Amino acid sequence: MDDVKKTYREGEQESKEAWRKSDGDESLADKVGNVGDEVRKDLGNTGDDIANAGNDVTRNTSATEKEAWRKADGDESLADKVGNAGDELRS
Repeated sequence: MDDVKKTYREGEQESKEAWRKSDGDESLADKVGNVGDEVRKDLGNTGDDIANAGNDVTRNTSATEKEAWRKADGDESLADKVGNAGDELRS
């Protein structure tokens, strides 16, 4: 899914850049717009990469380790219990 989003972001950024150049005059506003689009694209892609790295860490953590972490604050909330139940079902 992230590959699809990355491809979309790149296509969108390239389309906007081409549209700005279509009048034959690349003004300062066009250049600023292109830089802004490039930054947004890169930040979106980086955000996806970071989220995926976090998901990989979570997937590689055992249910027992997650349960201990959830109980570490001394308050096993409903969210903690649901998380523990989900981890047990996946095991």
